[in-house]
Amino acid sequence: MSTENTKGTEKMDGVFLQREECYQIRGAVFDVYREMGCGFLEAVYQECLEKELSKRGVSFIAHQELRLFYKGEILQQTYVPDLICHESIIVELKALTVTTGAHKAQVLNYLKATGMRLGLLVNFGCHPKATVERIVL
Repeated sequence: MSTENTKGTEKMDGVFLQREECYQIRGAVFDVYREMGCGFLEAVYQECLEKELSKRGVSFIAHQELRLFYKGEILQQTYVPDLICHESIIVELKALTVTTGAHKAQVLNYLKATGMRLGLLVNFGCHPKATVERIVL
């Protein structure tokens, strides 16, 4: 597992993992933050980001329920990430003063549950700018 901030260098076969797709998402995040600033609830940022992603033509699904398995058996419990963008990038939103290892672990669990390789942990609660942390499985 590797975690890097937006200046991350994780590569797969010499190519940045989903570089253009992440660039689109990060651009939308920073536009939302520029317009709204910090101090709102996560749900407000979620709605704004969904509008911004739609304007940019970024495909996404919000709050898709993900099935979990234990030794091949379906569990009743599910995971629900904030967004899945481009059918392959988990985007988890926060509006906190600081994110912790537990928040990164949450994204990692989503990646493991879906088989996806890339997650973005977005925090709108930081001042003076939003943060986007790339998490690669």
